[in-house]
Amino acid sequence: MQGLDDTLGQILTAHRKDPRRLVQILRAAQSEAGWISPEIAAFLADELCMPISRIHAVVQFYAFLYDRPVGRYRVLFSDNIIDRMLGSVALRQHMQRRMKVGRGAVSADGLVSIDTTSCTGMGDQGPALMINNRQIVRLTTRRIDEICDLMRDGAPLEDWPSHYFTISDRIRRAESLLGTSYVPGKALAQAIELGPQGVLDDLRRSNLRGRGGAGFTTAMKWELCAEAEAETRYIICNADEGEPGTFKDRVLLNSFAERIFEGMAIGGYAIGARHGVIYLRGEYDYLRAPLEMKLAAMRQRGLLGTNVLGVPGFDFDIEIQMGAGAYICGEETALIESLEGKPGRPRIRPPFPVTRGYNDMPSVVNNVETLCKVVEVMRIGGRAYALLGTKQSTGSKLISVSGDVARPGVYEYPFGVRIQTVLDDCGATDVAAVQISGAGGMTLAPHEFGRRIAFEDVPTSGAFMVFNRSRDMFEVARNFMHFFAHESCGFCTPCRVGCALSASIMDKIAAGLGAQYELNELTRLGAVMRTSSHCGLGQTAGNAVADTLQKFRPDYERRLMAGDFAPAFDLDAALERARQVTSREDAQAHLEGVA
Repeated sequence: MQGLDDTLGQILTAHRKDPRRLVQILRAAQSEAGWISPEIAAFLADELCMPISRIHAVVQFYAFLYDRPVGRYRVLFSDNIIDRMLGSVALRQHMQRRMKVGRGAVSADGLVSIDTTSCTGMGDQGPALMINNRQIVRLTTRRIDEICDLMRDGAPLEDWPSHYFTISDRIRRAESLLGTSYVPGKALAQAIELGPQGVLDDLRRSNLRGRGGAGFTTAMKWELCAEAEAETRYIICNADEGEPGTFKDRVLLNSFAERIFEGMAIGGYAIGARHGVIYLRGEYDYLRAPLEMKLAAMRQRGLLGTNVLGVPGFDFDIEIQMGAGAYICGEETALIESLEGKPGRPRIRPPFPVTRGYNDMPSVVNNVETLCKVVEVMRIGGRAYALLGTKQSTGSKLISVSGDVARPGVYEYPFGVRIQTVLDDCGATDVAAVQISGAGGMTLAPHEFGRRIAFEDVPTSGAFMVFNRSRDMFEVARNFMHFFAHESCGFCTPCRVGCALSASIMDKIAAGLGAQYELNELTRLGAVMRTSSHCGLGQTAGNAVADTLQKFRPDYERRLMAGDFAPAFDLDAALERARQVTSREDAQAHLEGVA
């Protein structure tokens, strides 16, 4: 234990024994020990001067932190609907048989543990799995057999065939972002020439809106943060791309990272922030090392650090902090809670992050794609940018296309593109439905394919999942409902209970035990969650069920055992003996006679 204590001490020193970096400390400790044992939890609690209950609360909140032993090889199969359509369930079961281990269990020799995770961000090249934080895509039965052999031999991951870990961008269509050349520092130099207020004015002229899904005006967010009274401000990049069916931010992080960093630097210059933080989702851990290398290169060019581009007093740098497997941390206040070393539960607002955010200081939280767009606005000017797309949705949008298509991947279109155009370009045929903006988005039927992707019509965070007529839309909605039941943070009762009940009802219908009563109950629960939940997760969790009930109702009704509720218990018959004993045979003793 002494050696481990020394290692933990080094980890704590590297993180300045700062309790706000607890998630990062726990990730590093687990990387050394394999899991967070009671001894490790007690040691960290003592050194960080915090109750051990806080350690346990954080470990139990995040899916990639473990408070019990896991296998030397930790295998997690992506379990979203797209991976399932590609055969992930059969592949997982095949591996379990080969390795003689059940789902969620550890093999008897402690070598391997196999389980599922909600989504790994590889919908365009699944089925996919993660093994010790490394992604492997394009799984086949043969590849699973090869992986099993490597694990049995105890081969270190670095000795595995490199092509296992090859992940391509699959950019299928490029416009103003993906299709233009990039000169490092040019946009930042233009921002400096405009001055902080000039940058804000140009952003306002561009009408750039956030690409994370909510569509809040970027200029307004930056202005509110700049006006807040404080000596310290932060620019935070939300790279927690956890929405099922979304992977366009992964492509930007892999091949366009310098634009993200430069967008953050422009933001720092405009609002007077000296610190930038990238919150990188745990599933993208393999991207951290190359991102750190690119940050170092930008510092060498003078684009980050002290006196950026030779401007006295313009100091701005960026650090990367990792998530640990929690979909809810895509919500900006939950993300900030996680950055501060806490369970990632959404905050009550107001106050908003732009006035009291990270470390209780004014903070701008922008999506990966939004920050790339800031660079584009600086490059061509706000007025020119505003001419692209539509009036209320300027510029272009990256779309992650997956599912029943010939060419899955990332497509970039000017805002205003019709759904049918995207379907034609990606080679989709005989389409029954398109799920826009992930599990909590909109389910569109064929009569709606003439609608346009834009904030004023069909808004989207970037997911575009296609289902042909061979698919069962009940099972699609059921998968989404289980996703939300698993990912609910538990903060508020409408979401915590509503998601669990809805998932249970979907299972009951799937088992052939449902009736019209269950369909009515799904509708009622969806309305309660939509109007009463604390954050967007609960408010949108019932969307897929509501849409598919309306547009694909036969997929539900063919599973019902009866058209209406038929009680399995006869209360009147159960009271018969009591009536005989009491000699009560009056009308009021029978259910039929009760008004």
